[in-house]
Amino acid sequence: MSALLAMASWFAQRCRVRPPTTYWDYIRVEEMLALQGGLEPSDEGLANDEVLFITVHQIDELWFKLVLRELVVVRNLFAQAHVPEQALASAVRGLRRTALLFQNVAQHFALMESMTTRDYLAFRDKLSPASGFQSAQLREIEILLGLESKLRLPMGSESTYLDALKYPDGRESPASRRVARRMQDKPSLRESIDAWLWRTPIMGSTPNDADDAVVVRDFVEGYLASHAEETKRARTFAQHTGLKPEDGERLDQRYAKEREGARAFLLAEGVEDPEERARRSRIRAALVFLESYRELPLLAWPREVIEALVEMEQASLIFRQRHARMVERVIGRRTGTGGSAGVDYLDATAVRYRVFDDVWAVRTILVRETALPQLENPSFYGLVAER
Repeated sequence: MSALLAMASWFAQRCRVRPPTTYWDYIRVEEMLALQGGLEPSDEGLANDEVLFITVHQIDELWFKLVLRELVVVRNLFAQAHVPEQALASAVRGLRRTALLFQNVAQHFALMESMTTRDYLAFRDKLSPASGFQSAQLREIEILLGLESKLRLPMGSESTYLDALKYPDGRESPASRRVARRMQDKPSLRESIDAWLWRTPIMGSTPNDADDAVVVRDFVEGYLASHAEETKRARTFAQHTGLKPEDGERLDQRYAKEREGARAFLLAEGVEDPEERARRSRIRAALVFLESYRELPLLAWPREVIEALVEMEQASLIFRQRHARMVERVIGRRTGTGGSAGVDYLDATAVRYRVFDDVWAVRTILVRETALPQLENPSFYGLVAER
């Protein structure tokens, strides 16, 4: 009898009708609207400018949460040993959504600029020594993307950016623990993308092929020859009767520097370790190959991935630049609340905090379609190619 009663109870639980859902319960409106008090129990006694400041930053953190979710999914896709071709469209969608999220964050700065300097100074002291440096999620985004520690700029009196995430007495905080967990979350998106690019078939050859190094080097040399011809052609078009002899010499040097730069880039001459140099050279050759022969069916979506990466990183850099201009407009170039150089620091991050530098750099050496080396083994890149 007890077994029958237990079964009847289980069935009743399974069949129980869920109570109707309300909008305010689903997104927790009341809880959310009670979180804009800052250091006070509620926002009732605060000026509108301070509530605006708190609300905008809370929304930014929610956007950052969505950025992290999108980037993790994309990273996980490219971290696989074999990336399914049919999944690339989802990766592109995730990267473009991330770009839109950064754009939304940047748009919030117009609201912040509705405050005057005096409005902000009325409550600025409450923030010290807190700082936007302590946005753990923004630090997570940088780590997940693949920003190298050596590129980080000093932020103030702290010895490292990790110290800024701890409590003032040096204890670990939720922010510092969050970032520490992210630092263990490997690989980064850049490392995953690099591994995927390294496996790109170039002229039908893959890294597993015995003569792959020869095939890739032949492609690189052929491409550099085409690039050299294009720079000579461009030099001819730059010639006009108004040029003085010294102007012509400057142009010759400029185009010669372009040719030297293209060779140094594709051969990764700046990389000291021979093994890593060969790997980096193949990755850069793959970028050139994808951009050059993008109409081929097998290369169409990979090239869209590259374009989406640029779009995403561009949006993140514009966010940093827009942040700097907002801060300069509201408080000028005074020292930041956390002891930083303020606007100077923000401007420097917009220049220095690039992750996908090869993806940007390759655009400098691309050539016209009609100047490309002849493609070998084109059937490999068809929709029904046997691979």
